[in-house]
Amino acid sequence: MIQTEGLTLAYGAKPLFENVDIKFTPGNCYGLIGANGAGKSTFLRVLSGEEDRASGHVHIPNGLRLSQLKQDHYAFQDVECLTTVIMGHKRLHEVMVERDELYAKGDLSDEDGMKAAELEAEFADLDGWTAESDAAALLSGLGIPESRHNKLMKDLDDDEKVRVLLAQAIFGKPDILLLDEPTNELDTDSILWLEEFLLDVKACVIVVSHDRHFLDKVCTHIADVDFGTVKLYSGNYTFWYESSQLALAQKRQANKKKADKIKELKTFIQRFSANASKSRQASARRSQLDKITLDDIQPSRRKYPYIIWKTERPLGKQVLMVDKISKTLDGEVLFKDLTFTIGRDEKVALTGADTATRVLMDILAGEDEPDSGTIDWGGKVNRAYLPRDNTKYFESDLDIVNWLRQYSPNAEEEFVRGFLGRMLFKGNETQKPVNVLSGGEKMRCMVSRMMLQDPNFLLLDGPTNHLDLESIIAFNNSLKEFEGSLIIASHDVHFVNSLVDRVIELDGEKFHDLGISSYEDYLEDEVRKARVLARQR
Repeated sequence: MIQTEGLTLAYGAKPLFENVDIKFTPGNCYGLIGANGAGKSTFLRVLSGEEDRASGHVHIPNGLRLSQLKQDHYAFQDVECLTTVIMGHKRLHEVMVERDELYAKGDLSDEDGMKAAELEAEFADLDGWTAESDAAALLSGLGIPESRHNKLMKDLDDDEKVRVLLAQAIFGKPDILLLDEPTNELDTDSILWLEEFLLDVKACVIVVSHDRHFLDKVCTHIADVDFGTVKLYSGNYTFWYESSQLALAQKRQANKKKADKIKELKTFIQRFSANASKSRQASARRSQLDKITLDDIQPSRRKYPYIIWKTERPLGKQVLMVDKISKTLDGEVLFKDLTFTIGRDEKVALTGADTATRVLMDILAGEDEPDSGTIDWGGKVNRAYLPRDNTKYFESDLDIVNWLRQYSPNAEEEFVRGFLGRMLFKGNETQKPVNVLSGGEKMRCMVSRMMLQDPNFLLLDGPTNHLDLESIIAFNNSLKEFEGSLIIASHDVHFVNSLVDRVIELDGEKFHDLGISSYEDYLEDEVRKARVLARQR
C-alpha cells in the first residue's frame, strides 16, 4: 500500500497538484492519466522519493519494497545486462556482492564463517538461488535473446536498454511498482507479454501510459490528474473515458435546462412585475430565480487537436500493386517475393519485425528501393507518409510557422497560424525553432504537413509515437472518417484495431496476407504465446 496526505507540489505560483489525499492498495493496477504538463511523471517521482520539493506526506508501510522503471538509459553502461536486472532488487544484489567478496578471500576466519552463514540464509530468503534464471526469463519475455544476456549495457541498442530497465523494475516481486511509459520501445509481442505479467502480479502497480489498449487490459482503476488534484475512479481507461464524457454531457444538459428556466422566469418577471394582479406571482418567480445556480463546469487542461482530412480526388480502381519485391539488409532477409494489392478504401495493418516494416514503408513512400520486384501506384493516388523517424525533417532552425509554410499551398502567415492553432500551437509557441521541438510537437507538425497534402492514401509508421492520449484520440477519430486507403504499422493495438480490416505479416522469407480480419483476431495467437512465456518466467 502507498498513501498520500496533503500532498502538494507547485512550480511558481500555480500548483501542479494540491492537498492530494489518496490511497493505492495491493493487488490493483492504477492508470495515472492527465494532460501533458499535468504532473503525471512528477507525481510518480514524488511517490518514489526522487522529487523532494513536495509538501505533505507519502506513507509506505515498513518492510514493503518499492521499485520503479528507471528513465536514465545510460546509468548502467559498464554493467552486464543480467546483473543490471538483478540490481533492481537492491538488497539481494548487495547480499550477492558481499557474499562473493567474502568467498573470494579464500581462508575464512570464524567471524567470516558466521557472516557467510548469515548471508547464505538471507540469500535463500530473497530467492537468490533462482535470481539469475528469473532475470533471464524476464529478459527473454521482453525480447532480449539469451545470447545478449551477458553483454554490457553500453553494447546494447537503445531499445534493448529500455527493455532491460523494465525487467529490472519488475524483477524480484516488488510490493509497489511504478511504471512510467513501460511500453515505449516494446514490440507487440513484448507488450502482450508485459500485459500478461502484470495481470498476474500481486503488487500495487501505478502506471503512466499513452497506450489505451494496455491501460484497458491491465488497469483496475484510473487516477486522473486534473484541476490540480488526483481523483480515483474504478474501472479501466475506456470505462473512465466513456463515463466522464457522459457525466460532462449530463452536466451541460442540466445547465441548459437551468438556463432555459432562468430565461423563462426573467421574461415573466419583466413582463408582469408592474402588473398589480400578477405581482405576487412575479415575486414568487423572483424568489425561485434566486435559488437557481448553474453548475460550475471547470475547463479541463486536456486539449484535443483538430485533425481533419480533405480528400480532393477520390481513388481510382487501381490503387497499389506490389509484385515480388525483396529486400536484404546487412545480410538479413527482411522480406522476399512480397506480393499484394490494395484497393479503394482498404485499411491494412502491417506487422512483423520493426526493421522490416520500417524499410517496407520507406520503399512504398519512394524513399528506398527494393532489391527486386515492382511497385505500381494507381494514377489517381496522392499518398502522404508519416515515417517512424522524422529527424531529417527537423534539421533546421526555421520557426514552426515558416517550417509549415514550405508544405502549405497557402503561404499566408494568417492561414498557417490558424492551421497551427488547431494543432495546439498557440501564440509564441509558433516562433520556436523546429530543431528544439519535443517528440510530440514534431509529430503534430508532421500530421499538419500530411493534412496540407490532401492525400487519399496514407502510409503511417508508428503514428502514435510521442503523442499524448488526447492527440492519439483525436488522430484516431480523424482516421475513422478518412475517405481513402491506408497502411499502418503500429504497436498501439486499440489504434490499429479500430481502423483496419486486413493484416499483412512480414516473416523474413515468408509473408502472410491474412485477408479480411480484425487486428485483435490476429493477436489471439500472439496472446496465447505471451501467456506461455509469462508462465515460464
